Amino acid sequence: MDLSIASLEWLVLGAGRELMLFASVGILLFGIDDLLFDGLWIATNGRDRLVDLGVDKEQPLAGKLAIFIPAWKEAAVLPTTLLRSLAAWGDDDFRIYIGCYPNDAATLLAVSPLAASDPRLRLVIGAADGPTTKGDNLNQMWAALCADERAEGFRALGVILHDAEDHVHPHELALYRRTLDGNAMVQIPVVPFVDQGATWIGGHYCDEFAEAHGKEVVLRSRLGLPIPSAGVGCALARSTVALLAIERGGDPFRPDSLTEDYELGMLIGAYGLSARFVDAIGPDGDRIASRGAFPITVETAVRQKSRWIAGIALAAWDSLGWIGQIRSIQDGGRPNIWLTRWMLWRDRRAPLAAIVLLTAYVALVLTTLGVAGTQWLGWAMPTPGEAIRTLFLVNAVVLLWRLGMRGYFTARWYGPRQALPRAFLGNVIAILAARRAASLYWTMLRSGKVVWDKTEHFHRAPLTEPLPSRATE
Repeated sequence: MDLSIASLEWLVLGAGRELMLFASVGILLFGIDDLLFDGLWIATNGRDRLVDLGVDKEQPLAGKLAIFIPAWKEAAVLPTTLLRSLAAWGDDDFRIYIGCYPNDAATLLAVSPLAASDPRLRLVIGAADGPTTKGDNLNQMWAALCADERAEGFRALGVILHDAEDHVHPHELALYRRTLDGNAMVQIPVVPFVDQGATWIGGHYCDEFAEAHGKEVVLRSRLGLPIPSAGVGCALARSTVALLAIERGGDPFRPDSLTEDYELGMLIGAYGLSARFVDAIGPDGDRIASRGAFPITVETAVRQKSRWIAGIALAAWDSLGWIGQIRSIQDGGRPNIWLTRWMLWRDRRAPLAAIVLLTAYVALVLTTLGVAGTQWLGWAMPTPGEAIRTLFLVNAVVLLWRLGMRGYFTARWYGPRQALPRAFLGNVIAILAARRAASLYWTMLRSGKVVWDKTEHFHRAPLTEPLPSRATE
């Protein structure tokens, strides 16, 4: 019995110490990475040009805008989205292309009457049964747009990407008409709805997007670096899509990718084209953003995030490598190779971060058991040395800084009442998603096939409180 207790003591205290040391070093390295990024964001703050459609005197570009909405089993949400979009954009010159599948009868029955009664809607039925991939679906709509251009004698101004459940802004198209001139891509903020019944799981998306589209993408735009497309609220100049189509033999969107939108933004930067993130306010003083509902259960959140991780951190690494041909527009054309690769590293660090977080939580459990063993079993817990205590202190400061930054951006977008400490739950979801992403990626490599691992869409009521009208610092 004494030998068993001694072995348990050695396992708990020894393993806990080593795991804690590994996790602490990993957390410190990630923390330094984040601090450098935050410092650069603070140093460049104020460079953004605020677009205010209420006072902006720029002449809007004329031409038809094509909105692409891929749809697979979206009968429950798509009709409402279409009607809301038609009403929001009114008399603007646009056409919504709806990509459906021949074996999705429910969606076809829900959408067909609307498309038949309104010429602004164009139903595109793919040749293959679904689901294929989102990229393949988008390619079908691109082919339909090109056919319409030839038949009707027009040339579209740009292509806008949206999902089947999005709440579009009435002045979104007007914003694109003022910002697509000279830009290959324009991305507006994506703002998840606050679900009162899922404040923690659904709310952690609010935290992440508030920081990502309040700081991460903002800084990349300031520095002229590639901007990842969010796949919604994203406008592409028609010439940009045509260039990608030429490079890829006719299909501008990768049909074998889980995150074709992310890769699209990276490739635009690789071609040396300008991309811009625009956080703007409309004539009514409200933020022009794409809003929508996000998963509210652990299972669906893990499923969605595992697709993001597998596509961005793993599969996109294979297809894009470490892009090094980027040149900044703001700095006179000097190469930004290392800045670009730094951003790619930040995009791809999620699996490694999940390992560090999992190690930290296991170490925390073992340390707690060690403290209990010290109190009740007489174990001799080793006293950490000066270097270890300093490491723990620095990590504590870094952690408080990270929580403070996330709370700051959440409060900016949703008000101080939503600045909740949801980081722990977000970390748990990230760990589970990284595990599923590895399995998903391995399945892709082994089978050579990619299937649309789509998120189930649903509608949510609008926010009870409006977003702050101040779009930039």
